[in-house]
Amino acid sequence: MALKLIDYGSPEYEQMLRLRMELLRKPLGLSFDPKELEKEKDDVLMGAFEDDRLLGCCLLTRVDAKTLRLRQMAVPNNLQGKGIGRALMIFAENIARDMGYDVLMMHARITATGFYEKLGYVKIDGQFIEVTIPHVIMEKNL
Repeated sequence: MALKLIDYGSPEYEQMLRLRMELLRKPLGLSFDPKELEKEKDDVLMGAFEDDRLLGCCLLTRVDAKTLRLRQMAVPNNLQGKGIGRALMIFAENIARDMGYDVLMMHARITATGFYEKLGYVKIDGQFIEVTIPHVIMEKNL
């Protein structure tokens, strides 16, 4: 498995959009807003690949001078439990550290909080609804 940064607009980015659509948007009856996608050219896009096949992805969005927000973490159900998400998280943390950020935070789906807690993330706020699903804010000091 290779962990790579993905260039906005590249064929790998198109794979990333398809994976995110299939796993994160379509099940909720949602699609992508072109204006939102346009903002991703300023994000750090990353993926885990086996040869040319995307196994999982996530992206980092700047919150402020010290904080990045992890968003759109996606690993297909049939590949979960194989270390892909964990590897992506460690990669994301290292990238954030290398860029000079101190905190990585996220709006985590309630169903994924156990995964993030195992990686040292803590809940810092109560439950709220985002895209029709219960979430909590979690963060980790890098």
